[in-house]
Amino acid sequence: MDYVTDYENSDQEICSDLEKVEIELLLVGIYRYYGFDYRNYNLASIRRRIWHRIKLEKLTTVTELLDKVLHDKTLMEKLLADFSINVTEMFRDPSFFKAFRSDVVPLLKELPTIRIWHAGCSSGEEAYSMAILLKEEGLLDRTRIYATDMNDRILLQAKSGRIPIHRMKVYTSNYMEAGGKKEFSEYYTADSQEVYFNKELTDMITFAQHNLVTDSSFNEFHVIICRNVMIYFDRGLQERVHQLIYGSLASSGFLGLGNRESLSYTQFDELYIEINKSEKLYRKK
Repeated sequence: MDYVTDYENSDQEICSDLEKVEIELLLVGIYRYYGFDYRNYNLASIRRRIWHRIKLEKLTTVTELLDKVLHDKTLMEKLLADFSINVTEMFRDPSFFKAFRSDVVPLLKELPTIRIWHAGCSSGEEAYSMAILLKEEGLLDRTRIYATDMNDRILLQAKSGRIPIHRMKVYTSNYMEAGGKKEFSEYYTADSQEVYFNKELTDMITFAQHNLVTDSSFNEFHVIICRNVMIYFDRGLQERVHQLIYGSLASSGFLGLGNRESLSYTQFDELYIEINKSEKLYRKK
């Protein structure tokens, strides 16, 4: 999803003290009235999305947006969609999945059952990618994949198991680069518009609404994948989410982060063993 990052007026290029107060009031209002907590998201990131909606609604200030959001639930839903960062694809960053296959899968094969959590799963492509990888490694039948996101609308898309067919050229290339062992087309059927994942994949994934910011742990997992989610949080919120993840991982469980994320400079840095430095794969001590 692309967002407006450049503004016509130079006075919008720098966030003034007044605008910071307006944004703070907007986020507090959303939290108190609707229960969605964006108060500790990265300011620059959330600001871009706020101004994107202000321009579309033909408003001029953040305060005007606050007034309309509090009195118009439909506008609030639009703003929630703006705040959701739905950037994903099948086997995104193929080298990560290749490293997972070589460095983590052999250790998972020692377990009788496996629980995997994809946190911030967006439209589900990476969860389906994991299901395919585990199928090829003979682990899918003893694995349950839980894929969560805070956005109900995007979860409905994920649950459908459908993807626009025009994306499959890139996804097939990613699959091969990730160490795919078969023809990618074996995992789906297609019509002229969309592809449909096989039932053996969709049956192994549970999609559910979960907010990393406000919700607690709901199970113990052997693997947690949380990639390119925390880059939008401030340092304090990152620490809270890391605490949730650490508490949700089984002993010797595995954590996968995004390529722009790290455990460095967090209180959890010494609590994990680095499995693959370049691909941000860790194991809980």
